[in-house]
Amino acid sequence: EGGARPPKGRLSLYSRFSRYFNPQSEAACSRYVALAREHGLDPAQMALAFINQQPFVTSNIIGATTLEQLESNIASFELKLSDEVLAGIEAIHKDHPNPAP
Repeated sequence: EGGARPPKGRLSLYSRFSRYFNPQSEAACSRYVALAREHGLDPAQMALAFINQQPFVTSNIIGATTLEQLESNIASFELKLSDEVLAGIEAIHKDHPNPAP
């Protein structure tokens, strides 16, 4: 949150993720995090739950560095996003359709 990059996080460890360091990506990310917080959701779980709710998705590749992250990722399978949250995600996507080209 707030542009924080943990020392052992992927964005800190690998330069290939540099495409995510631009104003568009940071603006989109801030809005998605704000939407999640507004609805009492963990942002990572919201993202995974969104993918899980898409009818065309047959698998969701999760990434975890810690056991806590893995448990949170797995728990996202039980999370069903409300129509209000889905509308919020869609609105952000319309404003930032490809934030990290």
